[in-house]
Amino acid sequence: MVIVSHSIKVAEGIRDITQQMAKEVNIIAAGGTDEGEIGTDALKIQAAILDANTGDGVIIMVDLGSAVLSAETALDFLDEELRKDVRIADAPIVEGAIVAAVQASTGATLKEVINTANEAYTLRKL
Repeated sequence: MVIVSHSIKVAEGIRDITQQMAKEVNIIAAGGTDEGEIGTDALKIQAAILDANTGDGVIIMVDLGSAVLSAETALDFLDEELRKDVRIADAPIVEGAIVAAVQASTGATLKEVINTANEAYTLRKL
């Protein structure tokens, strides 16, 4: 899993909370720019995807706006074989990351994990 936020501190915080729920899931924080500024960086996200890849697929959680665009650009940088196993979730970043990581820790497929993350909107309304 890759957590993409405009702030490295936010990305690391979400990673830390999520890791508590699913210690065996590989979660990489990709926030901010290399200069420590607020923003997103497609190359930083690409590197995080490569670090997160354990062969079972990678789910990307994004905070807002340009994080989606940067994540999509990062996908364009990947080779086709890896790209087919990477998904960007359409989910609230905190709730989606937690439920996705817990689902992944059960051995669920990439499709099941992304569906669970995307259902986090529904769960939030309960």
